[in-house]
Amino acid sequence: MSFGLFSLYCKRCVIVGNGDTLRNSSLGETINKYDVVIRLNNAPVRGYEEDVGNKTTLRIFYPESTIEDPTVENNLDTLFVLVPFKTADIHWLKAIVYNETKITTGFWRRPAFVKNLDPAKVGILNPYYMFQAATCFLSQPNKGRGNRPTTGFLAVTLGLNYCDEVDVAGFGYPLNQKNGRIHYYDQLSMKYMEVSI
Repeated sequence: MSFGLFSLYCKRCVIVGNGDTLRNSSLGETINKYDVVIRLNNAPVRGYEEDVGNKTTLRIFYPESTIEDPTVENNLDTLFVLVPFKTADIHWLKAIVYNETKITTGFWRRPAFVKNLDPAKVGILNPYYMFQAATCFLSQPNKGRGNRPTTGFLAVTLGLNYCDEVDVAGFGYPLNQKNGRIHYYDQLSMKYMEVSI
């Protein structure tokens, strides 16, 4: 990636997860003070600024987890980085960037028809980070498709490669609470996660 993000000197990064631990945390002001704020998937900012801040330097996503109108939840200079898990993901992004017929097949959930996305602010995560996260950090064998690192873990991997200091906020699930909420922005409980696994 040749984004201006990586030319910053002495970068302090925070990876902002989507976990319910952010609800009522009042971390927004602290998060905004970081040089680089990396957010994940379609986690909203608007309405949650006190807890999650409003600064977004980079947003990592895959088609099924994107925001229909990225300008609503992000700063105008936010960089959007697609994490491609399959060939259909690349075709989807190409259709969005070049305003071609939208791709809707080959996804586990219908991806959003993204609008107002500036092609100059879109990138694709180098597959090396997927390899590094899986084999070096998670010690997963390099065989076939297997388990893939989450977008959160990939964001941490990216941060460790480019930032001098990496902090995380909003990670973790209330595994011992069936009614515990998964995200700070919705009412989904751990029961939903049991059903979807």
